[in-house]
Amino acid sequence: EEAVFLRKKITLLRAFSLLIGSMVGSGIFISPKGVLKNSGTVGFSLVVWFTCGLLSMFGALCYAELGTRITKSGGHYIYILETLGPLPSFLFLWAEFVAIRPANSAVVSLAFGRYLLEPFFAPCAAPVPAVKLVSLLGYYTVLTLNSWSVTWSARLQTALSIVKLLALALVIVPGMMLLAQGHTENFQDAFDRQSLVPDKLPLAFYAGMFAYSGWFQTSFVREELVRPERNIPLAVIVSVITVIVGYMLTNVSYYTVLGTQDVLASPAVAVSFVQRACKSLISVVPVLVALSCFGTMNGGILTFSRTLFVASREGQWPPLFSMIHIRRHTPLPAVMLMFPLVTAMVCIGDIYHLMNFFSFSRWLFIGLATLGLIVHRYRHPELQSPFKVPLFVPVSFTIICLFTVAMSFYSDPVNISIGCTMVLSGFPVYYLVIHRQILNFLCFPPPSDYLTHKLQLLLEVVQQEIKTY
Repeated sequence: EEAVFLRKKITLLRAFSLLIGSMVGSGIFISPKGVLKNSGTVGFSLVVWFTCGLLSMFGALCYAELGTRITKSGGHYIYILETLGPLPSFLFLWAEFVAIRPANSAVVSLAFGRYLLEPFFAPCAAPVPAVKLVSLLGYYTVLTLNSWSVTWSARLQTALSIVKLLALALVIVPGMMLLAQGHTENFQDAFDRQSLVPDKLPLAFYAGMFAYSGWFQTSFVREELVRPERNIPLAVIVSVITVIVGYMLTNVSYYTVLGTQDVLASPAVAVSFVQRACKSLISVVPVLVALSCFGTMNGGILTFSRTLFVASREGQWPPLFSMIHIRRHTPLPAVMLMFPLVTAMVCIGDIYHLMNFFSFSRWLFIGLATLGLIVHRYRHPELQSPFKVPLFVPVSFTIICLFTVAMSFYSDPVNISIGCTMVLSGFPVYYLVIHRQILNFLCFPPPSDYLTHKLQLLLEVVQQEIKTY
């Protein structure tokens, strides 16, 4: 009885919650170990954290301008498609589907399972099979919610964003109190250059940028945002500044209580912190951290499903995934597609290997998207964007992203080579399936609509009826 399309249900508060909820997740509770391990000392690790925050602000500002110039949803994918063309955009889509997004979701899911079970098995480590089982149950719960209602998934994101900030506060306050009492012994020789390993710094930046990742999430739901020209820049600037301040204070609190070896030896840094600083919260903080990871999973599913939705609408993905449930008004097929790959990566994956594995591809394409902003400005000088950043911001961010990607081949050649292979494997797929001339040349029969029609009937989905961009 009513038109089927994605409604504008993301207000400024929900946009802010989406960004906070996506950034403050497992990263701040996992990444301190990765940053410290690859930077060498407490002082250099804090420099890495602040630099990653500054870089995230640069990238967020670039994406805010792209979001006001390009009115479609889809994030990295649509920005690369509109500025650099169909081949690089498909390579991103392929890498995102095969490697980046499932690995990212698996990392967050495993963190959720580990922190949720930690109080029940302390002081012992939670059994790995139990962690993986709980991780999958959490992921499936969020998957079901996003299939059911955009409104409810957005409300959950808002509620969990408050929980995330509370979890940070419970770490920051005890640490700052101890620091004020003069507990500075862990900051002695904070910048010992003998411990610095320059060739490992790209991996430290990957870990830090993983903790900040999420500043681009509003670009994925651009068509569902209320007043996007105003709300995208405002939500981005406020949320990134909030997270930078919160992360710096959280890391100072960690190092006030825990020594270098304690952080490196801990499988769950936040839990080790509470065991030392405030034992009365020993059963509370892990649950808050788990809920924080739960919110990150929710934000990831909400946004990546829109990438698949838009790619299908642009003709680079099967048409079924540009369809919407006739009553729920959710992109149901796109939401459900990640189910098998995330399940596989949770079952076989290790958090730190997965982090390096997908970071290469992610930052390569983010650098290409901001390069696309420079190209778009050059090609369309007549376009008056309501939000514009100085040119040095996208130029410096792009150079740093691509330089870090290049350096990572030396730092971790095995995992980075796997990520590179995943990206390159998209070439034959593009030319055999997407590129129509080669498809016709090889005399492949056109794909049948029979299966798509049957799945439409089964899932109760149809094409979007109203143009929203």
